[in-house]
Amino acid sequence: MSYNKAMSKPTEAELEILSLLWEKKEASVRQIHEEISKSKETGYTTTLKIMQIMHAKGMVSRNEKSRTHIYMPATNQGETQKSLLKNLMTTAFGGSAKKLVMQALGQENPSKEELNEIREFLDQLERDS
Repeated sequence: MSYNKAMSKPTEAELEILSLLWEKKEASVRQIHEEISKSKETGYTTTLKIMQIMHAKGMVSRNEKSRTHIYMPATNQGETQKSLLKNLMTTAFGGSAKKLVMQALGQENPSKEELNEIREFLDQLERDS
C-alpha cells in the first residue's frame, strides 16, 4: 500500500496517536494502547493496525531493532496543527479566521488567564504587522 505523505491528513484516531507520540517522543504500540484505553474501549490489534497504517503514510517512523517496535512521530506537531486548522478554516468557515476564532471562543468559557494570553498574542500580532 503506497500513500502520498503530502496528501495524507490524519484521521481522528491517527491524530489521537500522534498527540500521544508528540507528548512522549517515542512509544511502543502497547504504551499507546494503554493510554488510549484509559478514555475509550479499543482493541490492541486496532491500535496496532492504525499505527502500521500511519507508518505506511509516513506519519510515524519506527525503530525495528528490538522485538518491540518503538514508534516516533515523523510529522511536526506545529505544521500538522497549522495544516489542519487551515483546512478547517477554509472548509467550515469560508476562509475567515475571525469566524473560526469567534466560534471557538463562543464554545468555551475561557479563563481570565487564557483571555490575557489571547490579548497578549493579538497585541504581538499588531506590533509585528
